[in-house]
Amino acid sequence: MLFDPHVLLDKPLQVLAVVGIIVVGKSVAAAALVLAFRYPLNTALAVAASLGQIGEFSFILAGMGRSLGLLPAEGMSLVLAGALISIAINPFLFSAITPLTRWVLKRSERARQLERRDDPYAELPRTTEQHYLAGQVVLAGYGRVGRHIAQALQTRGIPYVVAEQNRERVEALRRDGIAAVSGDAADAAVLVQAHIAKAALLVIATSDPLSVRRMAETARTLNPGIEIVLRTHTEEESRLLRNDGVGTVFLGEEELAKSMTSHVLQRFDKVPEQQG
Repeated sequence: MLFDPHVLLDKPLQVLAVVGIIVVGKSVAAAALVLAFRYPLNTALAVAASLGQIGEFSFILAGMGRSLGLLPAEGMSLVLAGALISIAINPFLFSAITPLTRWVLKRSERARQLERRDDPYAELPRTTEQHYLAGQVVLAGYGRVGRHIAQALQTRGIPYVVAEQNRERVEALRRDGIAAVSGDAADAAVLVQAHIAKAALLVIATSDPLSVRRMAETARTLNPGIEIVLRTHTEEESRLLRNDGVGTVFLGEEELAKSMTSHVLQRFDKVPEQQG
């Protein structure tokens, strides 16, 4: 039998130690290496979370150790238990990255330095053309919604700067000649790099209510006259944002209903009147 489930009850401390080595030990080592290569803190945490588990290859190594007599049966069970537990909790580690990053950045100047340090994508290149630096649209978020907005702006020839947390997306945008900065737009430093002080419009394409409010507050502090357009997923949050005057709010379901209704009505407008 490869896995003895009784090991979870008989050897709880050993199981905990194995899980700690896998989840904590590997994650800390991975984060340290990423930071050593001078990547920002957010990237280090993402890599750490992705490596905070073990899978099939560990089973192969453990199986070889068992067949060669180098690993006892109990050790095989501990490895398998650690793998199963680490895989089970890994999604929770990923979901904790964003709130953990915000919490640390808010309370630690050193963390803020690590997030910004020597990252060529954390600020616009000095060669950025002037029309991206004044009167432009700052687009916070380049997910599915953000991409559609960016395509529309590109088609109309309207200059815009993307502020996006995903560094790989920012790299791809830069390669395509699009002005983009890497970082959380809720951080004032990121909006400053996007030249929010001289922007005409801030479009918040992310839907996290806390981030939306922080972005809006920061933008209004740096540019009191800026127009803000944002999205939300719930009617309650939409109502609160509108009542607080945060900006022009678009509710996803509401806009979808309007578009579908418009299409249906246009369809019947095209039907010729029946002859009497």
